[in-house]
Amino acid sequence: MSDVGTVALGNIVCVPERTYFEVTSVKMSAKAAATCKIFSFQDYRSTPDPIFEVRPECLQPSVAPIIIDNGSFQTRAGWACGAEDLCAPQLQFKSVAARSRGAARSETQIGNDISNLEPLRWLLKSQFDRNVVVNFEIQELMFDYVFMHLGIGSEGSVEHPVVLTEAPCNPLHCRQMMSELLFECYRVPQLSYGVDSLYSFYHNNTKRGVTPPHTGMVISSGYHCSHILPVINGRLDAGNCKRVNVGGSHAASYLQRLLQLKYPGHLAAVTLSRMEELLHEHSYTALDYKEELEKWRSGEFYEREVHRLQLPYSAKLLGGSLSAEERQEKRAQQLRRLQEMNARRREEKLQQDQERLDTLLAVQELLEDGLLEQFHRRLVELNMDSAEELQSYISKLSLAVEQGRQRAMHSDTADGKTEVSELEPTVDEGDGVTEMDPELTEDGAEGEKPANTVQPVFNMAEYHQLFVGTERLRVPEILFQPSLIGEDQMGLMETLQYVLDRYTPEQQEALVRNVFLTGGNMQYPGMKERVERELLAMRPFQSHFQVSVASRPALDAWYGARDWALQNAPGGHGWVTRQDYEEKGGEYLSEHCASNALVSMRISKHPARAPEPQQTTPTSGPAPVSAPGPASVTTTATTPAPAPAGTDVTMVTALGNPQVPSTAGQ
Repeated sequence: MSDVGTVALGNIVCVPERTYFEVTSVKMSAKAAATCKIFSFQDYRSTPDPIFEVRPECLQPSVAPIIIDNGSFQTRAGWACGAEDLCAPQLQFKSVAARSRGAARSETQIGNDISNLEPLRWLLKSQFDRNVVVNFEIQELMFDYVFMHLGIGSEGSVEHPVVLTEAPCNPLHCRQMMSELLFECYRVPQLSYGVDSLYSFYHNNTKRGVTPPHTGMVISSGYHCSHILPVINGRLDAGNCKRVNVGGSHAASYLQRLLQLKYPGHLAAVTLSRMEELLHEHSYTALDYKEELEKWRSGEFYEREVHRLQLPYSAKLLGGSLSAEERQEKRAQQLRRLQEMNARRREEKLQQDQERLDTLLAVQELLEDGLLEQFHRRLVELNMDSAEELQSYISKLSLAVEQGRQRAMHSDTADGKTEVSELEPTVDEGDGVTEMDPELTEDGAEGEKPANTVQPVFNMAEYHQLFVGTERLRVPEILFQPSLIGEDQMGLMETLQYVLDRYTPEQQEALVRNVFLTGGNMQYPGMKERVERELLAMRPFQSHFQVSVASRPALDAWYGARDWALQNAPGGHGWVTRQDYEEKGGEYLSEHCASNALVSMRISKHPARAPEPQQTTPTSGPAPVSAPGPASVTTTATTPAPAPAGTDVTMVTALGNPQVPSTAGQ
């Protein structure tokens, strides 16, 4: 590496990336320039989703469930039926809504109805806080969008069962509000909840032919956060789940800050949408972070691996590249533009002078009619002292109006050829003279230039390029080192080691034999190799492990939920019916292989305090008689008999409270 640096820079070795580029940009050979990779931003524009019709296969022999993968970055919805053309999600849109304050529901734009997110970035709202649904007004708009575009036209209710994904260790209050929304507002017949990463885990295990019950370690990384989920004998061990508050949104924000600091002249062009495109198309995970950074110090490696992203720009032609005819035409256009500006200004000035003259003549008529009092009052308003001064102003304005009319008539009859020297006295400062070609002199002739003058060539396209070098690996590294963005918590592999330490050596061996990577933030090239390298460093000598990646990390959650719905008929195992909702409450969860776990918690209920007797204030005299009107009814709440001290009340609750377990501070 040092040899390459010495050849390229002389005595300078191992300089930072930007300094290296500035020093070697002039010395870069034609061969190195030819190997540079220049890309352009796609700037994807979404198109509105069509409104589908419900297929007969979704109604017979029984109604097909609706599968909704309620992701924090993207929502996917479709049917769980046997038709081959319905085996993929019909709807895929970003989980955002553009709704201004005070706007009606009909004015809200959702998902793919927003072709470009950047102009409406300040209006975008999501139903998620991290990966937990908290804004149920926006969630209701999402459900409206899904049901309408899937073609469900039943009035007042949705006659199809719904399979919905939720976060690991979802708080009870959030599930209660979600069940209330679906059962009370949409009146769905059955509902099932499941964890998206577990659906993906079982779907890929089934495709690989792994016999159930499945045991493994799921590493899931989404848009807002990442999770470590241990699965033992086909069930989620919710007590040992851990969350890392780093995801795709943090990576996009970090990359945006890096490039805005590097290119302060292109702040407006470095948008979050383009940063997400950079992450998806140009980033990768380094096998060894420090060694990879050392490689980037090499000049040859930099020129070979750097990605140039071309920003859109408008190429302006330089004066030296124009022919004589083009320069003459350009001067003629500028002269015509100045003539039009002068003519318009003369017309405005003439109109103002004429209005002023009419006002003064009206005041003079008051004097001729003998209305002296009104005449003197108008003179004071016009800031004049005598009739002689008024007459002097009238004479000057009359002469100016007459001259203006003559110039206007002369300009109409002239052939349009006006010298620049005649135009300059009537043009005020800043009225467009700066738009004149610098080659145009006062007499309209082209200034002579020395024949041997060399015009510097400025590459406008290269100025509008983003050189993405070490940022390609620095941004995905925040999954393993959250301290790069200021997060005081462990990375994914440290958290994995922390979770494994909670098990016996035999259980650890079984878990690491099936380490599964899923989630949209796990699609970086080299992610599997990096996890294998980290596991090799942390596991004991001669221990065995296996790492696999989801075939479609962002979509397999929906496919797994569809497979589960096809194997489990609505109303059976894993489904919450409306009767269950009414009897057991909205937080009730029918547990299945891909759902959150239920833990029976025994809470000691203390005896209730006896109600204090009401104190009445005695009054003298007869009681007041109320006026005739509506009778006022006073109800007294009956207090149930207190339970004996130490009574145990069994509550069924999902493990986890509104604050999901996190690795911060551990």
